[in-house]
Amino acid sequence: MDEKPAVTAHEQATLEHGNLNVAFMDPERRARVEKSLLRKLDGRCTLFVLIYIMNYLDRNNLGAARLKGLQEDLNMENTQYATCLSILYVGYILMQVPSNIFINRISRPSLYIAAVMLVWGLVSTLTGIVTNYGSMVATRFVLGFIEAAFLPGALLILSKWYTRRELATRNAILFCGNLISNAFSSLIGAGVLSNMQGVLGHAAWRWLFWIEGAATMGVAIMAAFILPDLPTNSRGFTEEELQVAQLRMTEDVGEADTDAADQGVFDGLIMVVKDAKVYVLMLTFTAYVVGLSFNAFFPTLTKTLGFAYVPTLLMSAPPWVFACIVSLANAWHSDRCQEKFWHIVGPILVGMAGFVISMATENTAARYIALFLQASSYAGFIVFYSWISSSFPRPPAKRAVALAMVNAFSQLGNVAGMYVWDMPDNGYRKSYGLVLSMFGVTIVGCFIFRQILINMNKKLATEEIAWETQDGTDIAEDFGGKGSAVGGGRREVFRYPL
Repeated sequence: MDEKPAVTAHEQATLEHGNLNVAFMDPERRARVEKSLLRKLDGRCTLFVLIYIMNYLDRNNLGAARLKGLQEDLNMENTQYATCLSILYVGYILMQVPSNIFINRISRPSLYIAAVMLVWGLVSTLTGIVTNYGSMVATRFVLGFIEAAFLPGALLILSKWYTRRELATRNAILFCGNLISNAFSSLIGAGVLSNMQGVLGHAAWRWLFWIEGAATMGVAIMAAFILPDLPTNSRGFTEEELQVAQLRMTEDVGEADTDAADQGVFDGLIMVVKDAKVYVLMLTFTAYVVGLSFNAFFPTLTKTLGFAYVPTLLMSAPPWVFACIVSLANAWHSDRCQEKFWHIVGPILVGMAGFVISMATENTAARYIALFLQASSYAGFIVFYSWISSSFPRPPAKRAVALAMVNAFSQLGNVAGMYVWDMPDNGYRKSYGLVLSMFGVTIVGCFIFRQILINMNKKLATEEIAWETQDGTDIAEDFGGKGSAVGGGRREVFRYPL
């Protein structure tokens, strides 16, 4: 009697997930199904870009409104205005981890994101009726609390669909919403602030909040029908495409992208708290965010070139368009060569050059070029997020908390950053000096994190050698599922991207 062929760990994982038909699918058909899956997925996830644009428009329109009398109308001092900016991040910090724990445990994250967006659009609209400093502070706190659900939630959803070789590019496309919003906020601000002053007896800056808040609520309704959910239940995909989606994620790391059936609500949080890597990332990312705090003051920094407020707003847009192009190219190359460190540090060094130019010269053209260099430093920020995801691959509960915790803690950098730019003397030279030093700290932190991952990869290589000396031992038992036997019993070991 012929002996039944052994089932590899890869095939066993497939059998356990009920995907036998795609596990042994003809390669050509598999390629066609995967292409169709990615086309549909990319199309639906593109809405995340528009949502991120609205997220940042609603968060950063305070800067444009300031140029048309908001601060004077509300009788706010510079320190009070900085508090209005920073208080948003207090609410933002508080809500991120609880929100991501919740979104990892529900089956329809698309509806959650849509509901959250509808509420923050309403809060943003109500910002247009505030009459004093106290009400502005309260509104901004609530706005940050509600907006906190979006970014870590979107990153988690993307990480459930895209492999490590695809994630940085998709994150870059997502973050183009951030960068484009900086450009569009200036253009929209210029249009509204130039034409709506006194309409129906209201200041133009109030119309800015009303118009952008209403637009956000409109996009929220679209999101409920378009955004994907999970690879196990998302609408708009065939059953075969969903099976391939699940199999892709199993193949990417060597184990299914699912939590254990007996896993508690807070198990992901406990796993993250015990992992030293997360603390290095938290401190490093916070320094990076302080360095990028010029974002919230970009129209004000552009105004130092000496132009009127409309030309200032219009001139604030091109640097962010340039940054979007650089970010996409940088992320695509990072995915292609599976390298993170230099794709983060490189843009940081370019940004540092922009800071130095702004500190060293009064020449208008040179200072405007410096703004392009500063904006392009966001390209590394985007790759950093994919580095977080790939450094905490499984289980999803741990990845969800890690993304939220690093992002939430880093918002302390935004709180501090609001006060960094409260030093306008000599063209903000002191402020530029501070963010320059923060970028230096970021580079050191990235180097330390890279060394940690190098040591972990060496340990995995040692485990691989040990596995090869054994006969038929399931890698899931010996090495915590960080690899899988595929085709002929050869083990494919997970490696942390450096």
